[in-house]
Amino acid sequence: MAGGVVITGTTDVGRVEAPVTAKAYLICAFAAFGGIFFGYDTGWMGGVLAMPYFITLYTGIPYDYNIVNPDGTIGAPIGASKEEFVLPSSTQSLFTSILSCGTFFGALVGGDIADFVGRRPTIISGCFVFAVGCIMQISSTNQEVLFVFGRLIAGVGVGFISAVVILYMSEIAPKKVRGAMVSGYQFCITIGILLANCVVYATQNRPDTGSYRIPIGVQFLWALVLGVGLFILPESPRYYVKKGRIEEAAKALAFVRGQPLESDFVKDELAEIVANNEFEMQHIPQTSYVGSWTACFKGSLSHGNSSIRRTLLGAGLQCMQQFTGINFVFYFGPPFFKQLGTISNPFLISLITTLVNVLSTPISFYTIEKFGRRALLLTGATGMIISQFIVGAIGVTEGRLEAHNSAAVSAMVAFICINISFFATTWGPTAWVVVGEVFPLPIRSRGVGISTASNWFWNTIIAVITPYLVGEHEANLGPKVFFLWGSLCFLSLTFAYFLVPELKGLSLEQADMCMQEVSPRLSSKWKPSHTFASEMHHVEDNKGLVNDTVSEKV
Repeated sequence: MAGGVVITGTTDVGRVEAPVTAKAYLICAFAAFGGIFFGYDTGWMGGVLAMPYFITLYTGIPYDYNIVNPDGTIGAPIGASKEEFVLPSSTQSLFTSILSCGTFFGALVGGDIADFVGRRPTIISGCFVFAVGCIMQISSTNQEVLFVFGRLIAGVGVGFISAVVILYMSEIAPKKVRGAMVSGYQFCITIGILLANCVVYATQNRPDTGSYRIPIGVQFLWALVLGVGLFILPESPRYYVKKGRIEEAAKALAFVRGQPLESDFVKDELAEIVANNEFEMQHIPQTSYVGSWTACFKGSLSHGNSSIRRTLLGAGLQCMQQFTGINFVFYFGPPFFKQLGTISNPFLISLITTLVNVLSTPISFYTIEKFGRRALLLTGATGMIISQFIVGAIGVTEGRLEAHNSAAVSAMVAFICINISFFATTWGPTAWVVVGEVFPLPIRSRGVGISTASNWFWNTIIAVITPYLVGEHEANLGPKVFFLWGSLCFLSLTFAYFLVPELKGLSLEQADMCMQEVSPRLSSKWKPSHTFASEMHHVEDNKGLVNDTVSEKV
């Protein structure tokens, strides 16, 4: 019983969710649009850092946009070599990492707010905060402080969106296609990166502020579309259950499942959600505001269903995703490709790698439901280890700058693309899918917030240190940095093998049950034996008959 309403469900584990409808696909597809924010902001900064006008703006080194160079390229710095015509490593590090810093705090706060006002209003407010940050960045000319604060505030908005969109999609997506639907979020991230690269490619040689202001200004469109569109979509029914507003939960569930309110499917799924929430509340009591946060860290690390184990899984998985080194290519692709010496147009190569990312990601829509989460993570990590060590090996032999071997550099680019393809089909989408599945309802919003914040925390660390790792006047690792990423992928592989459960085809409530009953390595064979509705006595009788009405308690 919840919210003064009698809820009865079924003992039939096959009837805890309605069949998939076109409406469910459309709602999730639109919510996935939030990934555009994430991807676009990831993509445009790397290109802007290599723009002549932007470099001149912050270094004072003039640039001739019309001179024809001996190699046929147009444009060269005045009074400095091409190697010297770059932003200082400290400036690159600050401009890139400050967004991730903002998203770290935005993800934590967003997960918190989503529990108070709802998933949908939190995403809408994130769009507004993001737009304010964009205005500050566009207003800047060479005022470093204004630009940095704009990046920080925009990051807070992206943090709101990146955390709560995953939460929202996981809670409304049907179990049979939840993996594919949430993978759509990663697909939108790749589209955002591609769009950013296209815009940057088009404006890179402009001799005015439009070179960087246009890429920034385009982002207003994403905020407008997502913010306005979410006014039409329903709130998450699981949020209403958490708040005890059962009638509203029933209406929202009927809407997202495309079923009439009186449908047995709606009643059975609602009963399962309510029963699971009651079960978890017995084990994770919400005593106070502080207690709701500390609940994420209670229990034993040795128990797969403990809160702290789930928090470690979510936050650790996002950390391991960043340890694959994928954002090195997207944040610092143009400057890195320029370092290789034989690439005349690093922007074009960066555009190609982004296109590989976009075209590879849809493969996961099928494979994540066909082969499961664990299989993809293990296969992807193995493929990235091999690819990155090959890139590093070529880079320290025939791919060295002094070797002037364009064929070797082309081979490096090819294996970088293969590495991106492995990531895009496995770790890219799957890490987000698993994070949305592993937390029980009482701590789900904060758990997803902590996990997303972990992604952005390690994103920040990588963005800060990478310019120093590959900078010519710093560690100057160059292609050797791929040995580092390949080694870190070993950690990702080990983490996935021992800690990530297989939750393919399970409802969020059944995923909760799976983590209670078996270890991650045995989870792929687990099948639900009963429903939470039967365990919490939300069935009409022992045969699991479904009540015909959801009636007010008399």
